[in-house]
Amino acid sequence: MSATRAPAGTHVTGAPAATTRVWALVRALLGACVMAVALGAAAAVGQAVHTRTGLAGLPRQCLVAVICLVIAVSLIALLRGRVDRRPMSGLGFTGGGAGPRSFGLGVLVTAGSAAVLLGAGTWAGWLEWGPLTASKLVEFLVVNALVAFVLEAFPEELVFRGYVYRTLNQALRRWTSFLVTILLFCFTGAASTVVQFAVGTVLGEDVPAPSFAPVGQDPVAYAVLFPIFGTALLVARITTGSLWTSIALHLTYLTVIRVTFDGESRNAGLSVTATTPDALVLVPGFLLLTTAVFLVISRLRGRRVGWRERAPE
Repeated sequence: MSATRAPAGTHVTGAPAATTRVWALVRALLGACVMAVALGAAAAVGQAVHTRTGLAGLPRQCLVAVICLVIAVSLIALLRGRVDRRPMSGLGFTGGGAGPRSFGLGVLVTAGSAAVLLGAGTWAGWLEWGPLTASKLVEFLVVNALVAFVLEAFPEELVFRGYVYRTLNQALRRWTSFLVTILLFCFTGAASTVVQFAVGTVLGEDVPAPSFAPVGQDPVAYAVLFPIFGTALLVARITTGSLWTSIALHLTYLTVIRVTFDGESRNAGLSVTATTPDALVLVPGFLLLTTAVFLVISRLRGRRVGWRERAPE
């Protein structure tokens, strides 16, 4: 009598629990590598195209965004379908009217929390607002939303709050899956710079050396903010059960920051200038407020987080 081999990603009765956990960690690491490859390769190819054709500005941003999205979605679909033998729908894509409602909730909670904290900062004299150019602001909001959704919000949420977290939580308790997902999320940016350097070098480009934080960002501030950002995104995903909520949170956060603190450099039609170093706490502050609001909403809905639970498929 011959033994049959169970499909990859399925639970085998009697299999050691340690083996199941290790295999989950390996698959989660592969998922995180997908985002590093997508971001790094897209950036390197975008630079190479710019060097050879002069493509710049918005067209270059769109090219990089599309390349990143195609790589990320294709590889996650490959992992989920061929390795895990499970459908993409299990990653948190709520269907029907639940998807738009979850997305709207993510926008509302994040934008509301930002308004509260930035309003408080303005009242305290920590922020000074620049002039408003309505036409530029509307144009920026539309263009930024499209590019940020394709390049960052959708692929990163699909990878981390979708594939990585879901894979870990099938084998590990929720709090362990939570921490490991955030850890992988924080170091993927650094890994993407390694990929960008390697691919760019092969393409004959003069690319920046690998680094922990993106070029132009303070590594210390990055190390503080990113775990808080990752926490907010994952809490939104867990408390609502929908990946669309974390996608909305991600997109709204990027929009708020780029319209306010980065508004002048991005010519967004609106900008904010910090008048004191104390204003630096406002960004992590509104992310923490967003996290707290989602936890309260979960409690009001009678939805228990269950930090010691594992998620069945």
